[in-house]
Amino acid sequence: MLNPQLNKHGELQHLLTIEGLPKSIVNHILDTASSFVGISDRDVKKVPLMRGKSVFNLFFENSTRTRTTFEIASKRLSADVINLNIQASSASKGESLLDTIDNLSAMHADMFVVRHAQSGAPYLIAKHLHDTRQNHVHVVNAGDGRHAHPTQGLLDMYTIRHYKQDFSKLTVAIVGDILHSRVARSDIHALTTLGVPEVRAIGPHTLLPGGLEQMGVRTFTDMNAGLKDVDVIIMLRLQNERMNGALLPSAQEYFKSYGLTPERLALAKPDAIVMHPGPMNRGVEIDSAVADGAQAVILPQVTFGIAVRMAVMSILAGNQG
Repeated sequence: MLNPQLNKHGELQHLLTIEGLPKSIVNHILDTASSFVGISDRDVKKVPLMRGKSVFNLFFENSTRTRTTFEIASKRLSADVINLNIQASSASKGESLLDTIDNLSAMHADMFVVRHAQSGAPYLIAKHLHDTRQNHVHVVNAGDGRHAHPTQGLLDMYTIRHYKQDFSKLTVAIVGDILHSRVARSDIHALTTLGVPEVRAIGPHTLLPGGLEQMGVRTFTDMNAGLKDVDVIIMLRLQNERMNGALLPSAQEYFKSYGLTPERLALAKPDAIVMHPGPMNRGVEIDSAVADGAQAVILPQVTFGIAVRMAVMSILAGNQG
């Protein structure tokens, strides 16, 4: 397989990462999501695009928001959804990941939505399906380790496009714990693929990974300098469990240097939008006045996330191996 995400016709077979995805496919997903945004309203009937298909949610890592939006998206497409409680399943009894996949495939699974703490787990599953000639089964990466979270990256791009229309004139700042963030990686790949001329990463040295410049990103350790005249601010969740480690002094110190306050937001363009993948730590990475303010588009991101996940699953379901 040259690109494990694409079939022999160059169509999307799995969604594993935004890295290396052709711009045309990214735009196709965003365009398809536009047609589903209204279907996020409860009074709109389901669409039958995945009637008779079975979607298995395999979350080896805890998640409420992502799993729920995938479940809603699947049901709006008329698919049958099976949520596996991995903690209580045979995986916890020592069954290997690929044995689990084989058993579920034998139950006529059509799609696996996978979140896993190990980077590369969705790739392993996709390769196994290819090697065992189960090319009718699709894999969606719902977050793997520190590596990628492609549907979050896509819903972030949909949000930016909704409010800003044209990617080619934007300056976008990603702020916070970039070192541990799979969302940051997916966003950076998506922004550069879509032609954003300036992507900035802002954070303390300890949370900025090496190699960002090679990805076309400008790095800043000074929050005020990094936010000057930006169009879009993507705040990242700071994992509280890492707060007292060697990387950061304390939550209060972090907020003092890198928290998004109304004063700091004023350094960006007047019509800048503020995004956050959630869940937010108020008073740690973002001030409540900003999170609840007019420039925040954090709740619309969640709504758009359902439409984007509907788009991804419907496109995959329509493409054969």
